[in-house]
Amino acid sequence: MARGNRLANHRLDEACLRLTHDEWIAPRTGFFPTIAATLNHLLVVDWYYVDVLEEGGRGTASFENEMPCDTMALLADEQRGIDGRLIAFCASLQGDAALARRVAFDRGGRGRPLDRIDRTLAHLFMHQTHHRGQVHAMLSGTSVKPPQLDEFLMATDARFRGDDLQAVGMTEADLTP
Repeated sequence: MARGNRLANHRLDEACLRLTHDEWIAPRTGFFPTIAATLNHLLVVDWYYVDVLEEGGRGTASFENEMPCDTMALLADEQRGIDGRLIAFCASLQGDAALARRVAFDRGGRGRPLDRIDRTLAHLFMHQTHHRGQVHAMLSGTSVKPPQLDEFLMATDARFRGDDLQAVGMTEADLTP
């Protein structure tokens, strides 16, 4: 799932890199008011959750700047980095006990509740999919055609993802557990 997440982010970022800056920041219909705000939200939330999973201790400081990237190029670079950390974290998990281990979430004044790694990962992947879908819909109102985002896991779709795998330094073997 982390590798599929990376591939979907890559395709979406490549499409958004073709937007003009005005299109990237233009008001749109969505949970967040612009493509820029939505993608920055995804990045910041990824920083938070990956830090929790790695037990890095950054906590709510991840949310201090809700718009850390003022250009799509910077955002794509930052997203690539956090996606790499998430892939490495997931690759380090060995067995059911690792997935069941609990990690602490810094919720500021609401405490430090614990939750399982497997549930945290499922939540993070669903969050990514949810907001990528919103950006995909927003792209329909721009000069850039929304990319296909769901050809990453099934063997029958392998022919559609070869260029993207190569672009992010993966092979088909990376998608096989």
